[in-house]
Amino acid sequence: MRIKRAGAVAFGTAMLLSAVAGCIQPLSMGPLTPIPVQPWVADRIEEKLNNPQDHRTPILPPIPPGHRSLCEDPPDRQEILRAMPRVTRGVPYVYEEFRDDVEFTVEKISDVVDPPRFFPLVGPAQLHHCHWKCTVYYTETFESSYPFPFRSTRRRIEVIYIDKDHLHQCVNGPDAQMQINRDLTSRP
Repeated sequence: MRIKRAGAVAFGTAMLLSAVAGCIQPLSMGPLTPIPVQPWVADRIEEKLNNPQDHRTPILPPIPPGHRSLCEDPPDRQEILRAMPRVTRGVPYVYEEFRDDVEFTVEKISDVVDPPRFFPLVGPAQLHHCHWKCTVYYTETFESSYPFPFRSTRRRIEVIYIDKDHLHQCVNGPDAQMQINRDLTSRP
C-alpha cells in the first residue's frame, strides 16, 4: 500500500510541476498553439523568393573573336536600395526612421575580362568583372512622438559598391562557338 501511495504522490507531483512549467495547460491548443513570429521574418523570406538572382553569377555565351565584351547592365534602382543598409526597426510613435527624396548616380569603376581558366560545374570560362560605384543621396528623418515630440531631418550621402561579375564560356573553334550560342539562346 505504501508503494502505491508513494507512486501516486510522485505522479501527482510530476503532473503539478508539468502544469506549472507550461507543459499541460487546460486552455492551450496542444501542438496547434500558434507561435508568435516577428513581422520581419516574412519580409526576409519574401525578399529571398522575389530576388533569387541577386547573388548568382550568370553564364553567358563565348565572346566572339575580335569583339570586346562590355558591362551593359548597370545596377537598377531596386538593386541599389536592396544593397543599402537597412533602416532601423523602431517602435511606432516612440522612435521611427525614414528615408525620403532618394537620388542615385551610377559610375562604372572597372570592366575587366580575365584570361580563360577552368571553373568547376562550368568548364573553361572567362570571368568578366563589372564593378559599379553607386552614390545615393537621401534625406534621413528621425521622428518620435512619445514621451515628447521630436523630429530631426538631415541630408545624407551613401556610397555603395556593386559587383556584377559574370562568366563567358570558352570554346576551341567557330563550330563549337556556334553550337554553344544555339544551346544558350534557344528555348526548349
